[in-house]
Amino acid sequence: MTAGVVAWILLVAVAAYACGGGVDYGAGFWDLVAGGTHRGERPRWLIDHAMEPVWEVNNVWLIFVFILMWTGFPIFFEAVFTAMWLPLALAAVGLVLRGAGFALRKPTTRLARRRIYGAIFAVSSLLTPFFLGAAVGGVASGRAAPGVTASADVWANTTSIIAGLLAVAATAFLGAVFLTADARRFDAPDLAKYFRLRSWCALVVVAVLALIGLATTHKHSSYVYHGLTHGLGLLLVLLSLVAALATAWLVVGRAGWARFTSVAAVALTIGAWGTAQRPYLVPTSLTVQQAAGATRPLQWLILVTVIAIVLVGPALFLLYRLDTRGLLEAQTDADVEGPGAAEGTSS
Repeated sequence: MTAGVVAWILLVAVAAYACGGGVDYGAGFWDLVAGGTHRGERPRWLIDHAMEPVWEVNNVWLIFVFILMWTGFPIFFEAVFTAMWLPLALAAVGLVLRGAGFALRKPTTRLARRRIYGAIFAVSSLLTPFFLGAAVGGVASGRAAPGVTASADVWANTTSIIAGLLAVAATAFLGAVFLTADARRFDAPDLAKYFRLRSWCALVVVAVLALIGLATTHKHSSYVYHGLTHGLGLLLVLLSLVAALATAWLVVGRAGWARFTSVAAVALTIGAWGTAQRPYLVPTSLTVQQAAGATRPLQWLILVTVIAIVLVGPALFLLYRLDTRGLLEAQTDADVEGPGAAEGTSS
Protein backbone atom coordinates (compact mmCIF):
# COMPACT_ATOMS: atom_id res chain seq x y z
CA MET A 1 0.00 0.00 0.00
CA THR A 2 2.75 2.46 0.98
CA ALA A 3 4.76 1.66 -2.15
CA GLY A 4 1.69 2.23 -4.29
CA VAL A 5 1.14 5.69 -2.79
CA VAL A 6 4.77 6.67 -3.45
CA ALA A 7 4.47 5.36 -7.02
CA TRP A 8 1.50 7.65 -7.63
CA ILE A 9 3.43 10.57 -6.13
CA LEU A 10 6.29 9.75 -8.50
CA LEU A 11 3.91 9.81 -11.47
CA VAL A 12 2.48 13.18 -10.40
CA ALA A 13 6.01 14.58 -10.04
CA VAL A 14 6.91 13.35 -13.54
CA ALA A 15 3.78 15.02 -14.92
CA ALA A 16 4.60 18.25 -13.07
CA TYR A 17 8.10 18.35 -14.55
CA ALA A 18 6.81 17.46 -18.01
CA CYS A 19 4.37 20.38 -17.88
CA GLY A 20 6.43 22.96 -15.98
CA GLY A 21 9.76 22.19 -17.58
CA GLY A 22 8.04 21.35 -20.85
CA VAL A 23 6.85 24.93 -21.26
CA ASP A 24 10.47 26.12 -21.02
CA TYR A 25 11.74 23.46 -23.42
CA GLY A 26 8.99 24.43 -25.82
CA ALA A 27 10.01 28.08 -25.67
CA GLY A 28 13.55 26.99 -26.50
CA PHE A 29 12.27 24.99 -29.45
CA TRP A 30 10.52 28.05 -30.90
CA ASP A 31 13.66 30.06 -30.25
CA LEU A 32 15.55 27.53 -32.40
CA VAL A 33 13.17 27.81 -35.37
CA ALA A 34 12.45 31.55 -35.07
CA GLY A 35 14.78 32.40 -37.96
CA GLY A 36 17.70 34.77 -38.38
CA THR A 37 18.63 37.75 -36.26
CA HIS A 38 16.14 40.18 -37.81
CA ARG A 39 13.26 37.75 -38.40
CA GLY A 40 13.55 36.10 -35.00
CA GLU A 41 14.12 39.24 -32.96
CA ARG A 42 10.53 39.72 -31.82
CA PRO A 43 9.77 36.08 -30.93
CA ARG A 44 13.07 35.79 -29.04
CA TRP A 45 12.32 39.01 -27.20
CA LEU A 46 9.05 37.53 -25.97
CA ILE A 47 10.69 34.20 -25.08
CA ASP A 48 13.33 35.96 -22.97
CA HIS A 49 10.80 38.07 -21.09
CA ALA A 50 8.35 35.20 -20.55
CA MET A 51 10.92 32.67 -19.31
CA GLU A 52 13.19 34.85 -17.22
CA PRO A 53 11.23 34.94 -13.93
CA VAL A 54 10.49 31.20 -13.58
CA TRP A 55 12.75 29.09 -15.78
CA GLU A 56 14.98 27.85 -12.93
CA VAL A 57 12.23 26.83 -10.53
CA ASN A 58 10.84 24.08 -12.78
CA ASN A 59 13.93 21.93 -12.18
CA VAL A 60 12.66 21.41 -8.62
CA TRP A 61 10.31 18.77 -10.02
CA LEU A 62 13.16 16.87 -11.70
CA ILE A 63 15.15 16.76 -8.46
CA PHE A 64 12.07 15.50 -6.63
CA VAL A 65 11.63 12.75 -9.24
CA PHE A 66 15.19 11.55 -8.71
CA ILE A 67 14.79 11.55 -4.91
CA LEU A 68 11.61 9.49 -5.17
CA MET A 69 13.27 7.03 -7.54
CA TRP A 70 16.49 6.32 -5.67
CA THR A 71 14.93 6.41 -2.18
CA GLY A 72 11.60 4.77 -2.83
CA PHE A 73 12.45 2.39 -5.68
CA PRO A 74 16.21 1.72 -5.66
CA ILE A 75 15.95 -1.36 -7.88
CA PHE A 76 14.03 0.63 -10.49
CA PHE A 77 16.53 3.49 -10.24
CA GLU A 78 19.45 1.10 -10.73
CA ALA A 79 17.81 -0.62 -13.68
CA VAL A 80 16.96 2.63 -15.49
CA PHE A 81 20.30 4.33 -14.96
CA THR A 82 22.27 1.18 -15.77
CA ALA A 83 20.46 0.39 -19.00
CA MET A 84 20.06 4.00 -20.21
CA TRP A 85 22.95 5.94 -18.72
CA LEU A 86 23.91 7.40 -22.10
CA PRO A 87 20.64 9.16 -23.04
CA LEU A 88 20.20 10.30 -19.44
CA ALA A 89 23.75 11.66 -19.37
CA LEU A 90 23.14 13.48 -22.65
CA ALA A 91 19.91 14.91 -21.24
CA ALA A 92 21.80 16.10 -18.15
CA VAL A 93 24.49 17.75 -20.27
CA GLY A 94 21.78 19.40 -22.35
CA LEU A 95 20.07 20.61 -19.18
CA VAL A 96 23.25 22.31 -17.96
CA LEU A 97 24.15 23.81 -21.35
CA ARG A 98 20.61 25.02 -21.84
CA GLY A 99 20.64 26.92 -18.56
CA ALA A 100 24.07 28.36 -19.23
CA GLY A 101 23.12 29.44 -22.74
CA PHE A 102 19.95 31.18 -21.59
CA ALA A 103 21.63 32.88 -18.63
CA LEU A 104 24.58 34.16 -20.67
CA ARG A 105 22.75 35.22 -23.83
CA LYS A 106 20.89 38.27 -22.53
CA PRO A 107 23.73 40.15 -20.75
CA THR A 108 26.17 39.52 -23.62
CA THR A 109 26.65 42.58 -25.82
CA ARG A 110 28.57 41.06 -28.73
CA LEU A 111 26.28 39.73 -31.44
CA ALA A 112 28.52 36.76 -32.30
CA ARG A 113 28.55 35.56 -28.69
CA ARG A 114 24.83 36.11 -28.33
CA ARG A 115 24.30 33.87 -31.33
CA ILE A 116 26.53 31.16 -29.84
CA TYR A 117 24.81 31.24 -26.45
CA GLY A 118 21.41 31.40 -28.11
CA ALA A 119 22.23 28.38 -30.28
CA ILE A 120 23.38 26.42 -27.23
CA PHE A 121 20.15 27.26 -25.41
CA ALA A 122 17.91 26.44 -28.36
CA VAL A 123 19.58 23.18 -29.46
CA SER A 124 19.74 21.90 -25.87
CA SER A 125 16.03 22.68 -25.50
CA LEU A 126 15.42 20.26 -28.36
CA LEU A 127 17.83 17.47 -27.37
CA THR A 128 17.07 17.31 -23.64
CA PRO A 129 13.35 16.48 -23.92
CA PHE A 130 14.12 14.06 -26.76
CA PHE A 131 16.54 12.02 -24.68
CA LEU A 132 14.26 12.11 -21.63
CA GLY A 133 11.39 10.93 -23.82
CA ALA A 134 13.58 8.20 -25.28
CA ALA A 135 14.33 7.00 -21.74
CA VAL A 136 10.59 6.91 -21.00
CA GLY A 137 10.12 4.85 -24.17
CA GLY A 138 12.76 2.41 -22.95
CA VAL A 139 10.84 1.96 -19.70
CA ALA A 140 7.39 1.70 -21.32
CA SER A 141 8.59 -0.91 -23.82
CA GLY A 142 10.01 -3.04 -20.99
CA ARG A 143 13.58 -2.89 -22.28
CA ALA A 144 15.04 -1.20 -19.19
CA ALA A 145 14.51 -4.30 -17.06
CA PRO A 146 16.73 -5.22 -14.08
CA GLY A 147 19.93 -6.91 -15.20
CA VAL A 148 19.84 -5.40 -18.71
CA THR A 149 23.17 -3.88 -19.72
CA ALA A 150 23.45 -0.59 -21.55
CA SER A 151 23.00 -0.80 -25.30
CA ALA A 152 21.59 1.28 -28.10
CA ASP A 153 18.65 -1.10 -28.45
CA VAL A 154 17.36 -0.13 -25.02
CA TRP A 155 16.77 3.53 -25.90
CA ALA A 156 17.28 3.86 -29.67
CA ASN A 157 14.44 1.53 -30.65
CA THR A 158 11.27 2.55 -32.47
CA THR A 159 9.23 3.04 -29.29
CA SER A 160 11.88 5.25 -27.71
CA ILE A 161 12.39 7.37 -30.82
CA ILE A 162 8.65 7.99 -31.15
CA ALA A 163 8.46 8.78 -27.42
CA GLY A 164 11.35 11.22 -27.78
CA LEU A 165 9.75 12.98 -30.75
CA LEU A 166 6.42 13.06 -28.94
CA ALA A 167 8.11 14.68 -25.93
CA VAL A 168 9.60 17.39 -28.17
CA ALA A 169 6.26 17.99 -29.90
CA ALA A 170 4.39 18.14 -26.57
CA THR A 171 6.82 20.71 -25.18
CA ALA A 172 6.52 22.75 -28.37
CA PHE A 173 2.74 22.66 -27.96
CA LEU A 174 2.91 23.80 -24.34
CA GLY A 175 5.47 26.49 -25.13
CA ALA A 176 3.43 27.93 -28.00
CA VAL A 177 0.23 28.07 -25.93
CA PHE A 178 1.93 29.80 -23.01
CA LEU A 179 3.73 32.23 -25.31
CA THR A 180 0.41 33.09 -26.96
CA ALA A 181 -0.93 34.09 -23.56
CA ASP A 182 2.27 35.99 -22.78
CA ALA A 183 2.02 37.86 -26.07
CA ARG A 184 -1.44 39.07 -25.11
CA ARG A 185 -0.10 40.04 -21.68
CA PHE A 186 2.68 42.09 -23.30
CA ASP A 187 0.15 43.65 -25.71
CA ALA A 188 1.77 42.14 -28.80
CA PRO A 189 -1.08 40.98 -31.08
CA ASP A 190 1.33 40.09 -33.88
CA LEU A 191 3.15 37.64 -31.62
CA ALA A 192 -0.14 36.28 -30.27
CA LYS A 193 -1.13 35.38 -33.83
CA TYR A 194 2.39 34.06 -34.51
CA PHE A 195 2.40 31.62 -31.57
CA ARG A 196 -1.29 30.73 -31.88
CA LEU A 197 -0.64 29.34 -35.36
CA ARG A 198 2.36 27.40 -34.03
CA SER A 199 0.35 25.96 -31.17
CA TRP A 200 -2.15 24.55 -33.69
CA CYS A 201 0.67 23.13 -35.83
CA ALA A 202 2.33 21.56 -32.78
CA LEU A 203 -0.98 20.03 -31.70
CA VAL A 204 -1.41 18.40 -35.12
CA VAL A 205 2.11 16.95 -34.88
CA VAL A 206 1.38 15.68 -31.36
CA ALA A 207 -1.79 13.97 -32.60
CA VAL A 208 0.01 12.29 -35.51
CA LEU A 209 2.89 11.11 -33.31
CA ALA A 210 0.44 9.88 -30.66
CA LEU A 211 -1.34 7.71 -33.23
CA ILE A 212 1.98 6.38 -34.51
CA GLY A 213 3.08 5.77 -30.93
CA LEU A 214 -0.12 3.88 -30.14
CA ALA A 215 0.42 1.61 -33.14
CA THR A 216 4.06 1.10 -32.14
CA THR A 217 3.02 0.28 -28.59
CA HIS A 218 0.57 -2.30 -29.90
CA LYS A 219 3.44 -4.03 -31.66
CA HIS A 220 6.25 -3.69 -29.11
CA SER A 221 4.48 -3.33 -25.75
CA SER A 222 1.13 -5.06 -25.87
CA TYR A 223 0.62 -4.81 -22.10
CA VAL A 224 0.79 -0.99 -22.14
CA TYR A 225 -1.33 -0.85 -25.32
CA HIS A 226 -4.06 -2.84 -23.60
CA GLY A 227 -3.95 -0.48 -20.64
CA LEU A 228 -4.24 2.57 -22.90
CA THR A 229 -7.23 1.20 -24.77
CA HIS A 230 -9.22 -0.17 -21.83
CA GLY A 231 -10.56 1.00 -18.48
CA LEU A 232 -9.09 3.97 -16.65
CA GLY A 233 -6.22 4.35 -19.12
CA LEU A 234 -8.66 4.81 -22.01
CA LEU A 235 -10.71 7.29 -19.97
CA LEU A 236 -7.61 9.42 -19.31
CA VAL A 237 -6.67 9.29 -22.99
CA LEU A 238 -10.14 10.53 -23.97
CA LEU A 239 -10.03 13.28 -21.35
CA SER A 240 -6.63 14.32 -22.70
CA LEU A 241 -8.12 14.52 -26.19
CA VAL A 242 -10.96 16.72 -24.92
CA ALA A 243 -8.46 19.00 -23.15
CA ALA A 244 -6.35 19.29 -26.32
CA LEU A 245 -9.38 20.22 -28.44
CA ALA A 246 -10.46 22.73 -25.81
CA THR A 247 -6.99 24.28 -25.96
CA ALA A 248 -7.20 24.65 -29.74
CA TRP A 249 -10.44 26.58 -29.28
CA LEU A 250 -9.48 28.63 -26.21
CA VAL A 251 -6.15 29.77 -27.61
CA VAL A 252 -8.04 32.05 -30.04
CA GLY A 253 -9.64 34.38 -27.53
CA ARG A 254 -8.96 33.01 -24.06
CA ALA A 255 -5.28 32.11 -24.15
CA GLY A 256 -5.04 32.42 -20.37
CA TRP A 257 -7.48 29.56 -19.92
CA ALA A 258 -5.78 27.64 -22.73
CA ARG A 259 -2.71 27.32 -20.51
CA PHE A 260 -4.69 25.23 -18.04
CA THR A 261 -6.22 22.96 -20.66
CA SER A 262 -2.88 22.44 -22.41
CA VAL A 263 -1.28 21.40 -19.13
CA ALA A 264 -4.24 19.11 -18.45
CA ALA A 265 -3.83 17.48 -21.88
CA VAL A 266 -0.17 16.63 -21.26
CA ALA A 267 -0.65 15.64 -17.61
CA LEU A 268 -3.58 13.35 -18.45
CA THR A 269 -1.51 11.65 -21.16
CA ILE A 270 1.26 10.93 -18.66
CA GLY A 271 -1.35 9.73 -16.19
CA ALA A 272 -2.74 7.38 -18.86
CA TRP A 273 0.75 5.95 -19.45
CA GLY A 274 1.31 5.36 -15.73
CA THR A 275 -2.10 3.81 -15.33
CA ALA A 276 -1.67 1.59 -18.39
CA GLN A 277 1.43 -0.14 -17.07
CA ARG A 278 0.32 -0.67 -13.47
CA PRO A 279 1.20 -2.61 -11.36
CA TYR A 280 4.54 -2.50 -13.19
CA LEU A 281 7.26 0.10 -13.15
CA VAL A 282 8.96 -1.76 -16.00
CA PRO A 283 6.41 -3.84 -17.94
CA THR A 284 6.31 -6.74 -17.45
CA SER A 285 9.38 -7.57 -15.38
CA LEU A 286 9.38 -5.25 -12.35
CA THR A 287 6.31 -4.43 -10.28
CA VAL A 288 5.94 -1.56 -7.87
CA GLN A 289 6.18 -3.89 -4.90
CA GLN A 290 9.27 -5.67 -6.24
CA ALA A 291 11.09 -2.38 -6.85
CA ALA A 292 10.10 -0.76 -3.55
CA GLY A 293 12.65 -0.08 -0.84
CA ALA A 294 12.20 -0.52 2.89
CA THR A 295 8.90 0.49 4.44
CA ARG A 296 10.33 3.16 6.74
CA PRO A 297 11.95 5.27 3.96
CA LEU A 298 8.73 5.02 1.96
CA GLN A 299 6.77 6.36 4.91
CA TRP A 300 9.24 9.21 5.28
CA LEU A 301 8.84 10.02 1.58
CA ILE A 302 5.10 10.40 2.05
CA LEU A 303 5.69 12.65 5.06
CA VAL A 304 8.25 14.73 3.15
CA THR A 305 5.76 15.10 0.28
CA VAL A 306 3.10 16.40 2.66
CA ILE A 307 5.57 18.87 4.19
CA ALA A 308 6.64 20.02 0.70
CA ILE A 309 3.02 20.58 -0.29
CA VAL A 310 2.42 22.68 2.81
CA LEU A 311 5.66 24.71 2.70
CA VAL A 312 6.74 24.79 -0.95
CA GLY A 313 3.38 24.48 -2.68
CA PRO A 314 2.04 27.94 -1.77
CA ALA A 315 5.34 29.57 -2.75
CA LEU A 316 5.29 27.91 -6.18
CA PHE A 317 1.63 28.81 -6.66
CA LEU A 318 2.36 32.45 -5.76
CA LEU A 319 5.37 32.54 -8.09
CA TYR A 320 3.41 31.17 -11.05
CA ARG A 321 0.46 33.43 -10.24
CA LEU A 322 2.58 36.58 -10.11
CA ASP A 323 4.35 35.61 -13.32
CA THR A 324 1.19 34.92 -15.33
CA ARG A 325 -0.22 38.27 -14.17
CA GLY A 326 2.90 40.09 -15.36
CA LEU A 327 3.98 41.19 -11.89
CA LEU A 328 7.47 39.69 -12.08
CA GLU A 329 9.61 41.81 -14.33
CA ALA A 330 13.40 41.76 -14.40
CA GLN A 331 15.28 44.81 -13.22
CA THR A 332 16.78 47.03 -15.87
CA ASP A 333 19.93 49.12 -15.68
CA ALA A 334 17.73 52.14 -14.93
CA ASP A 335 16.25 50.34 -11.92
CA VAL A 336 19.67 49.43 -10.57
CA GLU A 337 21.10 52.88 -11.22
CA GLY A 338 18.07 54.74 -9.86
CA PRO A 339 17.99 57.45 -7.19
CA GLY A 340 18.61 54.97 -4.40
CA ALA A 341 21.73 53.69 -6.06
CA ALA A 342 22.93 57.21 -6.71
CA GLU A 343 22.51 58.17 -3.04
CA GLY A 344 24.38 55.05 -1.98
CA THR A 345 27.23 55.97 -4.31
CA SER A 346 27.45 59.55 -3.10
CA SER A 347 27.53 58.51 0.51
